[in-house]
Amino acid sequence: MRLKSGVFAASCVAVEVLGVAIFLRGFFPASVRSSSRTEHLAESPAPEPLAGSSSNWTKLPPPLFSKAVVMLIDALRDDFVFGSKGARYMPFTTYLMEKGPTHSFVSEAKPPTVTMPRIKALMTGSLPGFVDVIRNLNSPALLEDNLISQAKAAGKRMIFYGDETWVKLFPKHFVEYDGTTSFFVSDYTEVDNNVTRHLDKVLKRGDWDMLILHYLGLDHIGHVSGPDSPLIGHKLREMDGILMKIHTALLTKERETPTPSLLVVCGDHGMSETGSHGAASTEEVRTPLILVSSAFERKPGDVRHPTHIQQTDLAATLSVGLGLPIPKDSLGNLLFPVIERRPMRERLRFLHLNAVQLSRLLQEAVPSYEKDPGFEQFMMAERLHGSWVKLHLEEGHSDALLSLGTKVARQYLGALRTLSLALSTHVAQYDVYSMVALTLLLLSTPQVLCRRAEPEVPLSFPVFSLLFYLMFLLLSAIHVVVCTSAESSCYLCGLPWLAAGGVMMLVSAMFCVILSAVARMFSSSTALRKSVAHPYTGWSEMDFLLLLGTVGHVLTLGASSFVEEEHQTWYFLVNTLCLALCRETCRSYFLRDDCEPQHCSRVQLGSQGAAHLQQNCTAYKASTPGQLREGPSTSGAPKGHEHWTVLVVPWLVLACCRLLRSLNHTGVQGAHQSDLGHWLTSANHRVELSCLAALSLLAIFMLAQRGCSPVSKVALALGLLGVFCYRAAIGNVLFPWQLATRGISKGIIEARFVYVFVLGILFTGTKDLLKSEVIAANFKTVGLWEIYSGLVLLAALLLRPHNLPVLAFSLLIQTVMTKFIWKPLKHDAAEITIMHYWFGQAFFYFQGNSNNIATVDISAGFVGLDTYMEIPATFLTVFGTYVGPVLWAGHLAHFLSTEADRGSAAGRACFCYALICSVPVAAYVIFVTSLRYHLFIWSVFSPKLLYEGMHLLVTAALCVLLTATEQTSHARA
Repeated sequence: MRLKSGVFAASCVAVEVLGVAIFLRGFFPASVRSSSRTEHLAESPAPEPLAGSSSNWTKLPPPLFSKAVVMLIDALRDDFVFGSKGARYMPFTTYLMEKGPTHSFVSEAKPPTVTMPRIKALMTGSLPGFVDVIRNLNSPALLEDNLISQAKAAGKRMIFYGDETWVKLFPKHFVEYDGTTSFFVSDYTEVDNNVTRHLDKVLKRGDWDMLILHYLGLDHIGHVSGPDSPLIGHKLREMDGILMKIHTALLTKERETPTPSLLVVCGDHGMSETGSHGAASTEEVRTPLILVSSAFERKPGDVRHPTHIQQTDLAATLSVGLGLPIPKDSLGNLLFPVIERRPMRERLRFLHLNAVQLSRLLQEAVPSYEKDPGFEQFMMAERLHGSWVKLHLEEGHSDALLSLGTKVARQYLGALRTLSLALSTHVAQYDVYSMVALTLLLLSTPQVLCRRAEPEVPLSFPVFSLLFYLMFLLLSAIHVVVCTSAESSCYLCGLPWLAAGGVMMLVSAMFCVILSAVARMFSSSTALRKSVAHPYTGWSEMDFLLLLGTVGHVLTLGASSFVEEEHQTWYFLVNTLCLALCRETCRSYFLRDDCEPQHCSRVQLGSQGAAHLQQNCTAYKASTPGQLREGPSTSGAPKGHEHWTVLVVPWLVLACCRLLRSLNHTGVQGAHQSDLGHWLTSANHRVELSCLAALSLLAIFMLAQRGCSPVSKVALALGLLGVFCYRAAIGNVLFPWQLATRGISKGIIEARFVYVFVLGILFTGTKDLLKSEVIAANFKTVGLWEIYSGLVLLAALLLRPHNLPVLAFSLLIQTVMTKFIWKPLKHDAAEITIMHYWFGQAFFYFQGNSNNIATVDISAGFVGLDTYMEIPATFLTVFGTYVGPVLWAGHLAHFLSTEADRGSAAGRACFCYALICSVPVAAYVIFVTSLRYHLFIWSVFSPKLLYEGMHLLVTAALCVLLTATEQTSHARA
C-alpha cells in the first residue's frame, strides 16, 4: 500500500499526540495517599501516650476558635502586604501586624502555582500533582481527605462566596454559596463585588461556623496589567477595607461567646513580574498568611516578625483550631504560635496528634520507615511525652515538669519538620510501566517518519509475520506479569483487557515496521557500496547547517539550564542561519562562476542515492534523478542594484531579530531585567506605546494586504482599526484626542467588531480555496493568503500592544526572505520548511514566551467575551501563545502553493515539518524519564513537557493544513 507523504506524516503525528497524552498520564505521578478511605472520617484519634499504662484522654481536644473566616485573596504576593505597597495601601492590615493580635507568616507554595492545586494544598495539606495545571481548567470533585469534608462530617455549617473552583472541588458541602468564574480575567470589579455584597448580611448572622471568601480581582488585574499597574493599589485598599469590616464584626460577635474567633488572610499563589503565575519564581511562590484572633493578644514590646512556613501547614493548623482531625494526607506542620499560650498538656497533645498522622503516612509511603530520622525522633518524643504525662498526673505543676514539657515540645517540632521533609521527597509514585510502554510508541514515530517521502507502508508484513505474533505474545506476557504482581496498578493495568491488547498490537506492528525500514536501509547501503563509486555531493553547506542545528537543539533538551534558556538556542540558530544565507548570496551573485565547484555541488543522486539519504529530510528534495541544481536561475536572478539588496537582506533580518530580543527579555536569567516592553507598558509611556502600536498596525496592513482581494483589503483595514479601538477602550493606548484620565471598559463591542472581519476574511479565503478545486486558476494561492491574513488580524487583536512590532517584523522578514532569498536562490522544500520552523520557534520567544507556565497570557482567551466559555477561551489562549509557529507554518503553506513546478512540495514539507517536530518530543521523553528524580524535574522539565505536548498538538493541526494543501494540488493535477 502506498500513502502520500503528507497523509502519512499527519497520521504519524496523530499517533504521537496520543502517545504523549498517555505518557503524561504515566509521568505525572499520583501523590502519596493514605490507604485509609475518606469515608472513615469518624476514626478514633490516637490516645495520649502514658508511660507504664494507658491514658484516658482518647478524644480530640476542644476547638480553639468558635468561628473561622478564611479570606483568600487570589495572587496576593508577600510584598503586597509586608512591603511598601502594604504600608501604603493596606494601613489597617499593617497596624494589625505591628500592634494587633496577629501572627504573620510568609507562606511558600510549591509549583504549579495555579489556583486549583493551591486550594487543594490549603485544604488537604498535601502536594498536588503537576498535572493539576491541566485540571485547573475544569476542576473535578476532590476525593481526598480534607478540612472541608471533616468539617461537614462534624456538623459544622459552612458558607462560601467567590471562585467557583471551590464549589466544583467540594460539591454539596456548603449550606450557602455563590460562585463566580475565575477565568474571565477582564473583570476585576464585579467579580469581587459579588462576594462583598453578601458580607453585611452574613456577618450579622450567627448560624454558621466557617465562612470562606475567595477574591479574584487582584489576580485578574495582574493578568491584564501586571503587578505595577495603578489598579493594584486600588484593589489592595479595597481588600484592606473588607478585612477591617470582617475583623470589627467578629470582635462584636465575640462578646456573645466565650471562645474567640479566627480570621485567616492568605493568598493561594503570588504574581510574577509580568502579572502571571504558574512557575516557581520567588514572586509566585511566596504569599502572606495572617492569623487574626483575640487569643493572640500581645504584650507591650512584643515584636513579631513574619516567619517562613509551608503553605501545607495551614490545613493542620485550621483542623486543630476547629477541633477537627488533621487530613490523613497532610504533609504540613501545626503552626506552634497558634497553641503556644495553651496549657502544656494541650500543646503536647496537639503536637502528638500531628506527629502520629505524619508517621502513619510515612509508614505507608516508605517500606523502611523505622530507619527514617524523623520516625526515630518521633518515637523518642513520644517516649518523653509518656514520661511527662505520668509525671504530670503524679506531681501536678513544677519547674522540672515545665522544663521537661518544653524539651518534649522541641523534640516534637524537630520530628515534625523531619517527617514533612521525608514525605515531600517521597511525594511521587511514578507509573513507570505506562511510561516505558508509551515511550516505545513515541520513539517509533520519528523512526517511521525517517523513511521515504512516498512510503510503502508494509501493512501486510506485520499482520502475517511470525515476528509480529512473537512480539505481541512477549508484550502481553510482560503486561500480565506486571499487572498481576505489582502492588499498585498502573494506568495501562487499569485499562480493559481489550484496550490493552490493542495497545500491544499497535506497538508490535510499529516495531515490525521499524525493523523492516532498518533492514531495507542496510540492504540499500550495502548495494550502494557494491555498485560503481558515485561522487556523493548531494549535501550542501546549508543542509549541514540545518541538520546540525536541529540535532544540536535536541541534545540541549537534556540540560536544565538549556531548557530554562531555550530562547538563546533559537536566537543563536536564527542568527547563524542569517550569516549562512549572507555567505550563500555572496557566492551566488558576486563570486559566480559556472565552473566553480560550489555551483556544481548539488547533483541529485539516482534511486540508490535517494535510498542512502532516506534518514534525513534532505532526501525529499524535489527534482528528477540526475537533475542539476545550480545557483539562481537567469530569469529569476536579481540584476544591477538588486544584487546589493539581496546582500543586505540577511543583515536586515539580523537587525530585526536583535531589536525583537530587546523587546521582551524571557527565560530565568533575563525575566527580571528591564526591557523595552516594560518601559512601553509603564503608565508614563502610554503615548509612546500608542504611537508604536499605530505604526505597527499600519505596517501590518501594508505587508498583509498585498495578496488579498479588494474586499478583504477593506476588511483587513477596518479590522486593524478596530484592534486599535479595542486597545484604547481597555486603556492600553490612547487616541490623539483622548485624555489619559478617561475611564476604561472591557472593550467587548470593539473586539467583536474585529472578530466579524476576521471571520469574513477567513470565509472569503475558504471560498477561494473551494473554487480552486473547480477552476484551475490562482484562486488557491489567493485563498491561502486570505486565510493567512485573517490569522494575522486575529493575532493583532490577541497580542498585547507592545508585541505588535513582533507581528510586523514577522511579516517583514517573511516578505523580504520570499522575494530576495528563497525564490531567487531556489531552496528546496525541505530547507525552506526547516527555515520556517526555526523562525517560528524564535518568534515564539520573541513575543515573551518561555518554558515557564507563568508566561502564558491567559487574558488573550477572554478578548471579546463577556462570560467564560471554555472552548473559545482555550482556542484563543493557545493561538495567542503559539502565534509565531502558526503564522510561519501558514506562510509556508502559501509559499509552497506558489511554486507550481515543485509538484508535491506541500506533502514533502508536511513530512519534514512532522519529522523535525516529532524528534525533539521523542528525545525529550527519554530525557525526562531518565531525569525524573532530578532536583528541577517539577520546576523546569515538567513545564517544558507540557509545552512540548501542546506544541505537538499544534503541529498535528498544521500538518492537517499542509496535507489538505497537498490534496488540493493533486486534485487539480
